[in-house]
This record gives sequence, structure tokens and C-alpha cells, in this order.
Amino acid sequence: MADLMAGMPVGRRKILFLLRNTLRMFASQTDGEARVAQVLKEKFPHAAAIKVVDISGGCGAMYEIHIESEEFKEKRTVQQHQMVNQALSEEIKTMHGLRIFTSVPKRGS
Repeated sequence: MADLMAGMPVGRRKILFLLRNTLRMFASQTDGEARVAQVLKEKFPHAAAIKVVDISGGCGAMYEIHIESEEFKEKRTVQQHQMVNQALSEEIKTMHGLRIFTSVPKRGS
């Protein structure tokens, strides 16, 4: 694929890159995403939502994680992120980066 793209104008390479990454968003979950999500489901069994996305292009080097859980209630953001880091302590050893977004479920009126 890299050889094929080498002769392309920069604009076309950018479009191909964006298209490939856009299609990736609609693809099924990678093994790495599934593994990280499973660990988080075990550590946060009452989470209302857990979303894990490999943002490294599928190689498992960097993930973006969104977790919505009552367990984060009355905790500062840094404490919430520490909880996630602790839950993923083994998985983090093989990662280059991690984006964490935490929240408490909103209650209906």
C-alpha cells in the first residue's frame, strides 16, 4: 500500500488516509479494543457505558477510552483517571498513550 501511495500527489494521499480512517470507525472492534473493554467491564461492572477506540490505526499503541460510571461520583477527575489507570495497569505496559474520558451518568428529571 505504501508503494502504491508513493507516486500519488499529497492531496490524494491525504484523502486516502482520511477515507481509510473513516472506514475504520465503522469497522468491527479490534482484538485490542475488545481486550481493553473486557478488562474495564470487569473492573467497572456497574458502568453505564464503556467505549474503547484504538486511535493508533489498529496497532494497539494508543487508545481513547470513555467510561460512564456511578463509581466516579464525588471523585475529582484526576481520581477517576487514576481508577482507570489502575484497572488497566497490565495493559498500559504495552501502550504508548491513553486518552481517558470519565463521567457520572446523568439522572433523568
